[in-house]
Amino acid sequence: MINSLKITAITLFTCLLAHTAKAQLGYDYAQYDLGIGVDVNKAYTDAETVISTRSIHLNFNYSVSPFVNYVVEVQSGALRGGDSLTTQTGRQFTNNFTSVIFRGQLQAGEVIDYSQSKFANALKNFYLSSGIGVVINHMTTINRNSILIPGLYSPGDDNSNELFIPARVGYEFKVFDKYNQPSLKIDLGYQYNFVLGDGLDGFTVGNSKDSYSQYSIGIKVSIGGVDSYRKRISF
Repeated sequence: MINSLKITAITLFTCLLAHTAKAQLGYDYAQYDLGIGVDVNKAYTDAETVISTRSIHLNFNYSVSPFVNYVVEVQSGALRGGDSLTTQTGRQFTNNFTSVIFRGQLQAGEVIDYSQSKFANALKNFYLSSGIGVVINHMTTINRNSILIPGLYSPGDDNSNELFIPARVGYEFKVFDKYNQPSLKIDLGYQYNFVLGDGLDGFTVGNSKDSYSQYSIGIKVSIGGVDSYRKRISF
């Protein structure tokens, strides 16, 4: 009986040591992150001039693994385009928009072996992402009449809601803490948003849908839910 207890105790102690060693080797990660960032936007619409604008974003991230993530993001900012004085149509708008996005994100580290190559280790943080979003449009300034072509008027709505599909590529720099866990992440991304309607600029003219692109930089901070991955995250 005593020998059996000793064997059981030794086995449990060995398993505990193995688990602790595994954590120290960099297998652990936090499942939940909060992020904040800024975007530079360009709207491609029925207005003839493309103008760069800015927005901010907040996001919540759930990580199935360090390299498979689900992201819920809220953005707020401006989209702008056109020139009422110099373009033929006279179209000009400012859209103070808010958007909500849900997307999945797959990083290369989930599908490649990055343990044997410094180059592959650098590639592991590249990602592709897509999902669905809704943009809430509110025109704060808009010009519908052409100065150069008398009588030309561009109809549309000052307020609308549009679904869109985001297509995103990016790179996530992981910063590791003293426990070798990725506790801070710097996210650089390019996102192109395919709007399923024609109300992004307040003009419902032409045959093509609206769209807009975004260059973004953000910071994500881990907030808990520690889990272990099947392989080391950092090499």
